[in-house]
Amino acid sequence: MIESVGRADGPVHVRGRVAAQTGGRTVLEFPETNWGADITLLVSSLLAGEWADSAAFTRCRLVEAEWPPGLFPGPAFEAPDAVLVGAIIKPSLGLSPDEVAETAALLGAGGADLVKDDELLGNPEWCPLEDRVRAVSSALTRGVRYAANVTGPLDTLLERAARAAELGAGALMVNAFAQGLDSLRTLREAELGLPIFAHRVGAALWTRGAAVGVAPGVVAELTRLCGADYVQVGSFMGSVYDTPDEVRTQIHA
Repeated sequence: MIESVGRADGPVHVRGRVAAQTGGRTVLEFPETNWGADITLLVSSLLAGEWADSAAFTRCRLVEAEWPPGLFPGPAFEAPDAVLVGAIIKPSLGLSPDEVAETAALLGAGGADLVKDDELLGNPEWCPLEDRVRAVSSALTRGVRYAANVTGPLDTLLERAARAAELGAGALMVNAFAQGLDSLRTLREAELGLPIFAHRVGAALWTRGAAVGVAPGVVAELTRLCGADYVQVGSFMGSVYDTPDEVRTQIHA
């Protein structure tokens, strides 16, 4: 069924192929030309495709992917050979720009290398993005990056990102699975000179199910290949669903 792209008599040149089957695991190969570097169509076909809807399957999980070299832009900043400390502005909502800046300054003084917005904090009237970026960037010491959340309407994504960079943000954050993974490519190719933080909110709907879904390592790898410099991969503290081994697998990926 997967080989035929929906019909057994479909054109051969676009078909997938079953390359191997061992026990409950199947290796499928698809023509790169079906999607090229179109991340949205690739996700629609392979990560969130009709295989997940099919009544023929009671279990079907994508556990590994091999991508053609050079297909995606990848990150612009290499991971440093050191452990970095990140911190999140809390509470998520309700603080004024000056209160956000005060909190960020305390986090930076406490040793944070990166201070980021919460994924729920966008551009509310009590804490507008521009005012917040201006206040936080003025309050942080040199060397501490502030990742401003630029998630929002797609047609103004680059406008928000460029303005945040202009006002002194040290990084850009986007809710990559709510905004769409292609937003990472869009931000990367804009060449704003800042690292990109991909928040994974929404990814659990793909990765958490053992019966139908996508393995966390596949999602983490694709997120970085799409252009993320910082990739959120869960926690060793037990506060989210990932096991310690799953976190390590995502870091490795």
